[in-house]
Amino acid sequence: MSSVRQPDGVVRILGILTMIAGAVFLIAGGVTWGAVSSNLKAEKITVSPDAAHFGGAAVDTPWEAFSQADIIKHHSLKATGGQTYAEVSSQAKALGDKLTADGVSAADQAANPDLAKLNGLKQVVMTGSFLRASLFTSVVAFGVAALVMGIGVVFGLVGYAITRSQKKDAAAVA
Repeated sequence: MSSVRQPDGVVRILGILTMIAGAVFLIAGGVTWGAVSSNLKAEKITVSPDAAHFGGAAVDTPWEAFSQADIIKHHSLKATGGQTYAEVSSQAKALGDKLTADGVSAADQAANPDLAKLNGLKQVVMTGSFLRASLFTSVVAFGVAALVMGIGVVFGLVGYAITRSQKKDAAAVA
């Protein structure tokens, strides 16, 4: 026969504190998820109808935010013929430097249609990059919130297991 000993007071308190920490993490993660979702919803962003997924849906989940960021990238690259901000910016700088070297005044450079087109494309790609970065930040925030909730669940389970643990002492049967 064996005897069963309940966890001592310190171990039991540790288990309870671990469960409380788990609850705090779970609640904090849920509140963060809700805050990010409601703030995105307040921006009244909708996924572009030509997006691969969620077209026309309000952006308030990580999947919709990712889908909208993806279609923004597609639109930006389409506008520039597949060139990134760095490439368009380099072309605009090179043309500006060439015009300056040729003695073209700043006022005349501003009127140059090729330079104006490159600067316009640069603005389109830069805005697209900023929008994508903002949407990806929300995707990361959703991920952190989910991670914190997951940690909360694990802490809760570990705390529960600690409070329920029993140490069996081998006892000889007389």
